[in-house]
Amino acid sequence: MPLTAKRAVSVFGISVVGFMTANLVPVMIVALTGELGLSVTEAGTLMTASLLACAASCLVTSRWSAHGGRYVVARAGLALAALGFGAAAFVPSGPVVVAGIVLGGVGAGGAVSAGGAALGALRNPDRASGINGFTNCAIVSVVLFAIPALGAGMGSAFGLLAGLALAALLTTGWLPDRPVPTATYASAASLSAPTAKPARTTTKAGMGLLICFALWALSEDSLWAVAGTMGAEQAGLDETGMGLALSLSTLGGLIATAVMSVFGRRLGRTVPLAVTLVAGGLLKLLAGTVTDPGWYLVVIIAWNTLYAAAFVYVLAVAVALDASGRWSAPLLGVYLIGSSFAPVFGTSLSAAIGYAGLGMVLAGMTFVLLIPFLIISRISLRVDTASAGQSSPEPEFPRAAIL
Repeated sequence: MPLTAKRAVSVFGISVVGFMTANLVPVMIVALTGELGLSVTEAGTLMTASLLACAASCLVTSRWSAHGGRYVVARAGLALAALGFGAAAFVPSGPVVVAGIVLGGVGAGGAVSAGGAALGALRNPDRASGINGFTNCAIVSVVLFAIPALGAGMGSAFGLLAGLALAALLTTGWLPDRPVPTATYASAASLSAPTAKPARTTTKAGMGLLICFALWALSEDSLWAVAGTMGAEQAGLDETGMGLALSLSTLGGLIATAVMSVFGRRLGRTVPLAVTLVAGGLLKLLAGTVTDPGWYLVVIIAWNTLYAAAFVYVLAVAVALDASGRWSAPLLGVYLIGSSFAPVFGTSLSAAIGYAGLGMVLAGMTFVLLIPFLIISRISLRVDTASAGQSSPEPEFPRAAIL
């Protein structure tokens, strides 16, 4: 389907709200330790439980979202997210806060699942994924700016997310439904004998993509988990410097996703993915050895910019593999699983073999994952090309109606 303004608001908005918990973990931990009196370990454990609940909910509902149930999943998920995070924000009771944050994670997983499945229904996977990434970076930047301005407490950190979930709930009716093959395509498919092998190939590619993405998330977020301590201990970077790195990294992500949104598939998919992964792996090596604060800042910003680009390219691969959202729906769920274990993996590894050793291990993981990523990307291009040739033409909306 073409990308209209209503579809864009619904698909990208629901996806971003669903994934917002992961983006707001640092400020949520600050709120939990400041107002609720939890220790850093207790707050981190609670947020890990919320992220794992989000991942599990996303994976459980992904098949339903891909097969026609995305409206129910989106509405139920956003309602639960609003209820859970709203209770955590405005009911000052320990048990209520704990239950609300976990319940909010469950609801957020449904939103991620429905938004990811709906993304598969949009025309031009590369462009749609780029706009989705750009929207995520932009909204997260605004929210991260707004929360400190309002005061980093339970009401702002969790209440703002509950409000965003309610706003997204109003747009669920604009989600694109699962694409239905035309009669011509259905007839051709029924007469075509060798359909089983391509279907098996696509299924293997999709399963492989989910496994690789979880491992890649573990690699990427392990570096981010220790970026602050590594910058302080190894390069002498203070808190102000790390704050600058975070802000400029977000700007780098905005620029990278904006370029992908504008150019879409004209940039290709496989070659840019290979370039971003190789360059990202080399920057991980550098991050573990740089001792100058200025150069460390440059390395972290460059690495985070490439991370945003690679993330969007992998999402485009998942979207292109199946227009029903079979693989894009659970993709962010498996990412959250890998991301949830990243802090303990990164800190344990750096304590055991040092930051240089950590950089080598994480870079090695990236280089190993590069091979299956590129193979799956080539398969997605073939599937995408075949789907474009088999789908019936649909008139584009006026240019003003398309984002």
